[in-house]
Amino acid sequence: MQSAHTVFLVRPTRFAFNAETAASNHFQHALTGLNEAEVQARAFAEFDAAVAALRQHGLQVLVFDDTAEPAKPDAVFPNNWLTLHPDGRVLLYPICAPNRRPERRLDIVEALGQQFHVGEVLDLSAHEQAGRFLEGTGSIIFDHQHRVAYACLSPRTNAELFEEVTRQLGYQPQAFHAHDTQGHLIYHTNVMMCVGARFAVICLESIRDVAERTVVEASLRNTGHEVVDISLAQVAHFAGNMLTLQPSAGGPEVLVMSQSAHDALSNEQRQCLSRYCTLLPLPIPTIETVGGGSARCMLAEVFLPRLHSQ
Repeated sequence: MQSAHTVFLVRPTRFAFNAETAASNHFQHALTGLNEAEVQARAFAEFDAAVAALRQHGLQVLVFDDTAEPAKPDAVFPNNWLTLHPDGRVLLYPICAPNRRPERRLDIVEALGQQFHVGEVLDLSAHEQAGRFLEGTGSIIFDHQHRVAYACLSPRTNAELFEEVTRQLGYQPQAFHAHDTQGHLIYHTNVMMCVGARFAVICLESIRDVAERTVVEASLRNTGHEVVDISLAQVAHFAGNMLTLQPSAGGPEVLVMSQSAHDALSNEQRQCLSRYCTLLPLPIPTIETVGGGSARCMLAEVFLPRLHSQ
């Protein structure tokens, strides 16, 4: 199944602008005129409203609270440090910024193990010592149905480690390079690409190498996806940062995105996506602006098998 029934989120405690990640994340911007407490208050309110909206749309949502110490300004983006797979495997990923590494919390994995089957934990964090990073589903976009994994290479997404992980998981790797309007490598694949069951949102113009672009687009079309091509201007509003989820009661899938992403789409693009999913825009302007990540980054999919006793 491409879409998870359950996700977990981490309610932030010390949300703030992270100077350690800003060098490679050009979507981050400090908010002027607001002190740290005001930024945090806005982020907390946006987070709680997002959780409520997800639940109102029939999605199963687990929430874990961030720990106060050490300070983790990006704890609200748990998709970067783990993936949870249908065979019971849990992968813990190497993170580029040292002050993000404490986000990897085994207590969260243990808590999930009370409801879901955790068979094996593969900890890849030792690669950090060699400067090899791979930031979960920020770096990797999985087409679970066709066992293909996509990644735009950047300081946060190491090519060799990407191939190693996809080989372990049994996916065919598709690596490429994507650039923003300033010529910078796009730091995470999930900023410019989303793969659903029958559609794919992607910024083809960001893949400057014609051969790479041709291969990626052909892979998506050959696996039966309708390609929704977004512009770099839309990427700047996080229009590529989306995730499909399956409501617990069945029915149409839900496509989660930020309000900013939703508003950046054209009417034609929204109509196209609405043929496949119910669109769910979440207003998270503070989290997006200060954190440099969007709605998809806040969602860690739980594909682990549920324990029979539940």
